[in-house]
Amino acid sequence: MNYRKSMMPNKDGELVIGGVKASDLRAKFGTPLYVMDVEFIKAVCRAFKDTINNSYEGFGGVAFASKSFSCKAIYTIMKSLDMNIDVVSAGEIYTALSSGFDISKAYFHGNNKLISELEYAVDNNIGVVVIDNIEEIDILNEICAKKRVVQKVNIRTNPGVEAHTHSYIQTAKIDSKFGFSIENGDAMVAIKSILNRKNLHLNGVNCHIGSQIFDSNAFRLAVDVMTDFILEIDRETGYKVEELNMGGGFGVHYTENDPKFTLDDYCNYIKIIAMAIKDATATKGLHRLKLMVEPGRSIVGEAGVTLYSVGNIRDIKGIKKYICIDGGMFDNIRPALYQAEYEAVIATKCFAKAEETVAIAGKCCESGDIIIDKIDLPVAKRGDLIAVFTTGAYGYSMASNYNRNAIPPVVMVEDGKADYAVKPQTFEDIVRNDDIPYFLK
Repeated sequence: MNYRKSMMPNKDGELVIGGVKASDLRAKFGTPLYVMDVEFIKAVCRAFKDTINNSYEGFGGVAFASKSFSCKAIYTIMKSLDMNIDVVSAGEIYTALSSGFDISKAYFHGNNKLISELEYAVDNNIGVVVIDNIEEIDILNEICAKKRVVQKVNIRTNPGVEAHTHSYIQTAKIDSKFGFSIENGDAMVAIKSILNRKNLHLNGVNCHIGSQIFDSNAFRLAVDVMTDFILEIDRETGYKVEELNMGGGFGVHYTENDPKFTLDDYCNYIKIIAMAIKDATATKGLHRLKLMVEPGRSIVGEAGVTLYSVGNIRDIKGIKKYICIDGGMFDNIRPALYQAEYEAVIATKCFAKAEETVAIAGKCCESGDIIIDKIDLPVAKRGDLIAVFTTGAYGYSMASNYNRNAIPPVVMVEDGKADYAVKPQTFEDIVRNDDIPYFLK
């Protein structure tokens, strides 16, 4: 299991997260329950920022990718650590603003930003809009002209580097819905278009080569392609791009098939990127570039644990045994969507010997609602507490009210303290926006 100092069993074999026993968390907050380890989140952010400072002389920054986990509390943490963020919707912008986050430190991504979202972003002084479509250039320029502002923009490019990752989350291919291809010339067309717009200021270029990446060579290759492109921009237009944003995609540990990275291992990604840019600067005669990275999963993924209570146990003799829990695909869609795999324990029996192979099944009315298809566990019984690890990213953020189940609350823990970051939904919350058409009354 992916235990560490702030998340490990005590001498009695019970999982303790941020100094709070799993059973105490259930007693106070119920299940299903997302639990976020604040110490881990802060440690990763600080390590990433320190690496930029030490390996790139501080000429850069780290933007937390909000889509992995968005709520007021996480933006409060990011604000306290002087982090940047990236956002992908007006809803994420609003949430960040509601927490008091300085939105001028935000990058606004998205392949189809609505006009209303662009207007909202500009009205609230968004830091950088990341252009993802050729039509967006004219739309944003017109918005900014009407509002008499000049908006900083980056463009998202596809460098053609395909990291070894799940095909559903590869994003740098030439046929991706995201960004402009460098290879076919689209990226240069976008650059020249932006440079001809009075109300847009070209700040930098972005790339994102995928997710769950463990091969650092992919980042080296991407830096080579991106710095060649920046030199091409200089040669063709005379414009010196200020910033290179290398995105995120740093892999995390879900199961024994994934490496267990320390903070130093995580930071090695950034060291490799920084060194590659320095080498390019020296060998290609490139001007100095500000370096930005946008990690999300690697900041919050392993910080999260989801706690469930065991209900019915369905034992099909000689075929399969299902341990049914009180959550499911409404709080974690990734196994059904991506065939994602996880590790889990019975939270009060961490040292107990595994005696059977079971499936952990959710409560939704779907045969595909399986959180873990095959796992070795001690014999489970009704009322046991299951902890599923590495659920801090794309768990709560992708949750739904499917089957009219309530989205579980989020609790943050640190130094023995625990409190809501997101309160539990009520039945009233679920039906709050329902109405009955007048002609049905």
